[in-house]
Amino acid sequence: MQFVEMQDLKPGMRLARPIYNKKGVLLFERESKLTNQGIESVKNFGLLGIYILEPAEPVPPMSEEDIEFECFQLATVAAILDETEGIIRNKRQSKMYNIIANIVRKYGHQEEKINFYQNLRSKDDYVCRHALNVAILCALMTHKLNVRIDDQNVIMQSALLHDIGKQLMPKEELFSRDSENYELKEKIYMAQQSGLEYMENFADGITIKRICSQVIRVAHEVNNLGYTQTNIKMSLGTKVLMVANRFDELTAMDLKGHAESEITALREFYSLPHIYDPAVVHALEQSINILVPGTSVILNTGEKALVLNENSKEILKPTVLIFRDNSILDLSLHENNDIYVVDILKTLDNRVIMSKPEEVNAE
Repeated sequence: MQFVEMQDLKPGMRLARPIYNKKGVLLFERESKLTNQGIESVKNFGLLGIYILEPAEPVPPMSEEDIEFECFQLATVAAILDETEGIIRNKRQSKMYNIIANIVRKYGHQEEKINFYQNLRSKDDYVCRHALNVAILCALMTHKLNVRIDDQNVIMQSALLHDIGKQLMPKEELFSRDSENYELKEKIYMAQQSGLEYMENFADGITIKRICSQVIRVAHEVNNLGYTQTNIKMSLGTKVLMVANRFDELTAMDLKGHAESEITALREFYSLPHIYDPAVVHALEQSINILVPGTSVILNTGEKALVLNENSKEILKPTVLIFRDNSILDLSLHENNDIYVVDILKTLDNRVIMSKPEEVNAE
């Protein structure tokens, strides 16, 4: 599977992922072959690119849960886009509480971990997809942290609104390939700051504005200026939003189809405990599937292995099967204290590669 930008699409290429319109209607099935007409139609969706199967590659598995997650996102992203555009025009909320209620109903009472995966984004919906993913993560984590319903709703509003300022920017600047340019980073930061004014007239607006302001400032200091500490005393809402925001930033696709793994995100959190609260990070680990049995991983020794059992206390130290010699290694044991998982082997669409039993035996 490969990520192909729109201008590089050619007739005969097979789709690796289904494509839906903004109303959630399926337009192109997986394994559909692109035609010239189909390419023009896909380009009109404004996607950054799509996933294409290699010539002899079989269609990868896609569970009912994956399909349901994608359809929920499509419908909710459209609602968030309408709502935030209305807020920018009128500085008033209309359907915000209904959006939050739908997210909380689906993800705010989860006892079991969910499969949280990234999907394709367009320039039109990128900011709102990010806001939705952050809100879903906040719903999951606040439940694990036993946050009161009123406080959960405030955090959810903050998640949906924290990047509203980016919608004020021209898309050619926001999605510039020169993303490491210092002046552009400052411009995006100032746009985020400008977005804070849209929160002032809401119920709990002062609290929402404070949470978003803290997240925007700390994220800018850490990710753009390289700070490793902050002098801001963060509220619980800020701490939750900090983790959710950064996790989605790292694991979502960029303009070139590149994304970091969940393990890379966790390792960043572990390295900056003064920025990313360990209790909140643990709530994230308890909310989503990361190193489930069957996940192919790379160890710090260079060995490739298959996860056999999770380790709920130390997620980077599960029990694994080493591919080289089929030996089983429990990384939680004292004698294996210096061995841990450094990354996940993934496909280009950022899904876990699930090794088949015959592949393991072949090693």
